Amino acid sequence: MAVTEAPPATRPPAAASRAGAAAVTAGLALLVAVLAVVDVTQGTAAVGPAQVFKALTGRADPSDASVVIASRLPRMTAGILVGVVLGIAGAVLQAVSRNVLASPDTLAVNAGSYLALGLVGATGVSLPLLASSGVAFAGGLLAAAVVLALSGLGTGTVRLVLAGTALALGLNSVTEGLLLLFPQQTEGLYQWNQGSIGQNGFDGVLQLLPVALAGLAGLLLVARRVDALALGDDAARGLGVPVHATRVTVVVLAALLSAAAVTLAGPIGFVGLCAPALVRPLARRFRGFVRARAALPAAGLTGAAVVLGSDVLLRALIPADTAVAVPTGIVTSLVGAVFLVVTALRLRDTAGADAPDRLRVPSRTAFLVTVAVLVAVVVGVTLAGVLLGDSKLLLGDVANWAQGRAGRTVSFVLDTRVPRVLAALCAGAALALAGTLVQAVTRNPLAEPGVLGVSGGAALGAVLLVTTVPAAGSWGIAGAAFGGAALASAVVFGLAARGGYRQHRLVLVGIGMAAGSTALISLLIVLTDPFNATKALTWLSGSTYGRTMADVLPVALVLALGLAVAVARRTELDLVSLDEDTPRLLGLGLPRARLGFLVVGVLLAATAVASAGTIGFVGLVAPHAARALVGRRHARVVPVAVLLGAALVCAADLLGRTVIAPAQLGAGLMTAIIGTPYFLRLLVRGRGAARS
Repeated sequence: MAVTEAPPATRPPAAASRAGAAAVTAGLALLVAVLAVVDVTQGTAAVGPAQVFKALTGRADPSDASVVIASRLPRMTAGILVGVVLGIAGAVLQAVSRNVLASPDTLAVNAGSYLALGLVGATGVSLPLLASSGVAFAGGLLAAAVVLALSGLGTGTVRLVLAGTALALGLNSVTEGLLLLFPQQTEGLYQWNQGSIGQNGFDGVLQLLPVALAGLAGLLLVARRVDALALGDDAARGLGVPVHATRVTVVVLAALLSAAAVTLAGPIGFVGLCAPALVRPLARRFRGFVRARAALPAAGLTGAAVVLGSDVLLRALIPADTAVAVPTGIVTSLVGAVFLVVTALRLRDTAGADAPDRLRVPSRTAFLVTVAVLVAVVVGVTLAGVLLGDSKLLLGDVANWAQGRAGRTVSFVLDTRVPRVLAALCAGAALALAGTLVQAVTRNPLAEPGVLGVSGGAALGAVLLVTTVPAAGSWGIAGAAFGGAALASAVVFGLAARGGYRQHRLVLVGIGMAAGSTALISLLIVLTDPFNATKALTWLSGSTYGRTMADVLPVALVLALGLAVAVARRTELDLVSLDEDTPRLLGLGLPRARLGFLVVGVLLAATAVASAGTIGFVGLVAPHAARALVGRRHARVVPVAVLLGAALVCAADLLGRTVIAPAQLGAGLMTAIIGTPYFLRLLVRGRGAARS
């Protein structure tokens, strides 16, 4: 189940020249210098190149000089510093893990640092910059250690990326919960998390510069050992290189660099992934870049060019007064998402579709007992959701409300609470059914609408309509969500179809789509309503707050349609999930069947997002648990998965609005906290199966 970089068709002639590598490095330095000059001339103040030149030579007006010295030069310097350290950190992480997709983002280093700073912020303690960097370093290092332990360092598999992405989702969910619970203590942390190189003076740069230099010096000292690791563990040991100690040292130093960058500018996404990948082709042409001591500076300069280039491009395309509100990290995340998709398509995925799991087939009595128990659970959770909350009610209150005889207070509470409970039930059931269909069609146990970017596309479509047409109705939002989901699905499944829906390639393309959708949502919110981060958090965290019966109706109708299709076509669903040959031998039109089930799955995911925001992992957990309980036949899997999904989201919604009442957490945050360990467990179990 390895994913490796596809070798070039023909090996280009190597220049075999250190002078060539030096010339390329000098060219990169010149490019960074040009971008720095352009960047320092851009801004909201009317300070052009001439005023900048006068300020640098001491002949400018005090006001112009203040703008250049206190704002633009620190921003440019921070961009270079952040780009250099992230580029080098990504390069060494890819070298020691021998994984072309390893980077501070995919190892969850940024998410770990974000959570650590969020925990400190929630306590109300104000730390100096260096102490904050230490906290971020500890959080990032701990997250990287968890990812590496789960995925297996040096195995060359893409599980590292999947484990890092899943862990980052869980950690970010916890952090976003802290932002919602402690809005005053963590004020500004959400904007910081988008990543901005804007600075007020040189204080931050000067304080973190020694930390960055120490990390860079340490990496250059172990560069020869990194080169030896590229030959393989056995060869490195033969050369006397302590493999384990070298890897630990490199990961610690890379986490230190990432923490310094995160503390200074927030997470600047995907620079550590893109920069080494842009330098890697140079090593095939210039032999000097084969050695780490030459490749690391080139990766650092490329990282600086990516950060500054994104900042320059943003300010060139968007008016200055608007561009100042857009964090640079959003732009680099968009670029990185595209880059991740392109890289995924170039990878050779030997995993293919896994063979069907060998699951026991329980008796009909066991199946009926399971369904009965789950129905009882759903009924119990539903009643608890209706009765519990800010105001605790009795069944008699509900009966009176249903008959129109309740008092004003009870009517108000139930008029707002019942639609929320129904939205959670329908959204959970719809996501579970969507996950069941998508996993069957792709025969991919890791596929679900959230991981594949379908939910992200739906959220983008809904947010786009909500921000541009505030008076849009429920059906309009559902339609916009379907449009976004359909577009995202067409891109993800269309690109993955070339390789026959290879397991890891499909998930990687979906992760890139999800990252791009999240960045676009943040960009949309910043451009249209920069002071309302709560709006973005609400959509991204998955919440039923404020939902009405009109919001529930679209997802309820689509759920009924989806159930009817799944029940009527249950035999085709079984055949599609088997293999490529069996359906064709039995006369089933495989492409048409796949397309039909995927359309239904996209429709279910889109209406669920329109009803309750982005709720991840339900489409992953519910089908897996259903197959473990009742076997692989979809006549049994579908009802069990739907009941599990409904119970899971309804319970998450109930916990989110009762445990810490009167404060509330979105159902999506709760399901992410539950689903992340399950996703990681699947990865660990898959690694064990691959070794056996």
